Amino acid sequence: MHSLIARMPINKRFMNTNDDFKPFRQALATWYQSNKRDLPWRHTTDPYIIWISEIILQQTQVVQGLGYFNRFIERFPNVKSLAEAPLDEVLKLWQGLGYYSRARNLHASAQQIMIQFHGEFPTEHAQVLSLKGIGEYTAAAICSFAYQQPFATIDGNVYRVLARYFGIDTPIDSTEGKKLFSVLATELLDREHPDTHNQAMMEFGALQCTPSSPNCDACPLQNSCIAYNHKRITELPKKVGKTSVRARYFNYIFVHLDTKTYLRQRGPKDIWQGLYEFPLIETTQATNVEELLKSEPFQTLTDGQSFTILGTSPTKKHVLSHQHIFAQCIHIKLDKKATALNQYTEIDLKNLHDYPTSRLMELFLELK
Repeated sequence: MHSLIARMPINKRFMNTNDDFKPFRQALATWYQSNKRDLPWRHTTDPYIIWISEIILQQTQVVQGLGYFNRFIERFPNVKSLAEAPLDEVLKLWQGLGYYSRARNLHASAQQIMIQFHGEFPTEHAQVLSLKGIGEYTAAAICSFAYQQPFATIDGNVYRVLARYFGIDTPIDSTEGKKLFSVLATELLDREHPDTHNQAMMEFGALQCTPSSPNCDACPLQNSCIAYNHKRITELPKKVGKTSVRARYFNYIFVHLDTKTYLRQRGPKDIWQGLYEFPLIETTQATNVEELLKSEPFQTLTDGQSFTILGTSPTKKHVLSHQHIFAQCIHIKLDKKATALNQYTEIDLKNLHDYPTSRLMELFLELK
């Protein structure tokens, strides 16, 4: 790698012409051709396929997302099939991936494409960006991979590679940092082959310049990497600060009445919108089973009638980005339907797995 780039002050690097970064791009492209993973969405320029893959891979590792991608494309091979599907079916297929707003936005955007763009995936960057749930990164990915348009993709992998290679201290989650990295990524972009360049940048961060234990010894950019040569690999990239995490305590009541049970669909403005769950008693702190069964919410749910405990679960911790959920489930049998259960959907136990639920709820279904 050309050492001139490494010796330039940070503020000077961003003033270079695109050709000044040619050695960087060439080294990256060579590495990519030898190390890239064989993934199905890399064998197509179909914007729909690329869109689905990008949304699935948000907050999801490739190993986990690959199976979901294959099942999703098999069931919804095009925009029309996705747009016409019931939302519950889309959510059910998404079950286990988390961040369910992604699935809701996919469904809404498919319907938007059918109406606004007459069923044809938009080809202009601004049009792609107008779709629900698509931000700058996803729009750049679709436009560069499907249409070879010169838009730089900047995800967590790219931030890390750039911060380390150029020795940038500006926090990647700050307003200044986002602007700075966007300018730099655009300057680095190979405008003749933006699709390959973007894939290479992200793949390099995912496989070579990893968050922990990066393979610096075999790195083709080692000689000119500021972080490596100044022993700052573990310091970069920098962030403004950690996100505060809220603890919540969920107590699910799995009601068994003959061959029936009861679910409710979660509403907006909270996690897991549109997914189904057992009657829920949320408490401000951890509550043991004995205390819960004596509580007013439980007595209201059961009309105070006698019941049989069929099973209880250990407390499970479910980690979300901004919340930690501590949950338990109590499986009870009632002899008659309580009035409070009228606000829930009554279903046959045999159909319980047909409803889209959170991964946490899925674990509790084993109590059946």
